Amino acid sequence: MKKNQLLALGLAGALTLSLCACGGGNSQAEDKYVVGICQLAPHPALDAATDGFIDALTEAFGDKVEIKEQNAGGEVPNCATIIDGFVAEKVDLILANATPALTAAASATSEIPILGTAVTNYGVALDLDTTEDKVLGGNISGTSDLAPLDQQAQMLRELFPDAGKVGLLYCSGEANSLFQVESVQGYLEDMGYECTSYAFTDVNDLSSVAQNAADNSDVLYIPTDNTAANNAETIANIVLPAKVPVVAGEEGICKGCGCVTLSISYYELGRITGQQAVDILKGEKKVSELPIGFDTTLDKKYNAANCEALGITVPEGYVAIED
Repeated sequence: MKKNQLLALGLAGALTLSLCACGGGNSQAEDKYVVGICQLAPHPALDAATDGFIDALTEAFGDKVEIKEQNAGGEVPNCATIIDGFVAEKVDLILANATPALTAAASATSEIPILGTAVTNYGVALDLDTTEDKVLGGNISGTSDLAPLDQQAQMLRELFPDAGKVGLLYCSGEANSLFQVESVQGYLEDMGYECTSYAFTDVNDLSSVAQNAADNSDVLYIPTDNTAANNAETIANIVLPAKVPVVAGEEGICKGCGCVTLSISYYELGRITGQQAVDILKGEKKVSELPIGFDTTLDKKYNAANCEALGITVPEGYVAIED
C-alpha cells in the first residue's frame, strides 16, 4: 500500500514537473524569434545587405533569434520555393533580398511580415499604382537601394561632357531596371545627350546586346540590375576593349565593369532593414505603418584599374573602390 502511495506521489510529482517544463518551454519559444532570409544570388552588394541585417538582429536579440538563411543561386524560381518553405514553417518574419525574392514573398503570404532590401522601387516591383516609395500598408515594408538618379546623370555629365551618345544597358526582365533607365534617360536628354536603350533578355543575349551598345555609344549607363551585376565580367570583356566607359548604378557593377558610380552602402542598408525587423518583432512598430527606408550616405567611387585602362582622370572627391 505504501509502495502504491509512493508510486502515485512520484507520478504526480513527475506530471507537475512535466507541466512546469512545458510552460517554461512555451515561454521561451515565445521569446525566441525565427527569421527567414531569401537572397536572390551570391553577390557582394546582396551579401553585404544580408550581413548588415543579421548583425542588427543578433545585436538586438543575441541567441533569442534563429536565422534561416537561404540563397536562390540567381535562379528566380528558387525564390518561390524558399519562401514557401518559410511560410510552411511559420517563421516570424521574412527578409526578401532583391526584387524577385520580394515578389515571391508577396505572392506567398499576406500575414507574415515581409521586409525587402536591395529593392530599387517597391511600387514598380509590386506592380502598384504608384512609383513613390512610402508606407505601403499590408504586411510589406523594407528599404530601397535607389541612389538619386538625377545625381547619377549629373555624374555622367561631370566626367563625360563631350560625349554625344549614351547607351542605357539593362535587363528587360527587371522592372526596376527599366524604371531607373527611363528616369535617367529623361535627365540626360534634358542635358542634351542622345540616349538609346539596349535591353537584353537574359545571359543568353547579354554579350550580343552589350556589344551592340558598345559599338554605338560614347559612354554606357548600367542601372542597379541583378543580371548585369551577376555578369559584370562578361560586360567588362566587351566594353574595355571597345574603350567605352561605364557609369554604374551601384558599386558591385562598377567594380566589375564600370568606371564610376554614386553608391550607397549595402551593409548599412541591411542594418537599417534589420532595425525595422527588431521594431516589428518587439511589437514596437507595425510593418503596415513603416515607411520605406533609405541609406542617405552616398559616396562617389571609381574603379581605378578601369579608369586607368581607358585614360580617364577622375575629379577630386571620388574614392577608389577597394579590391
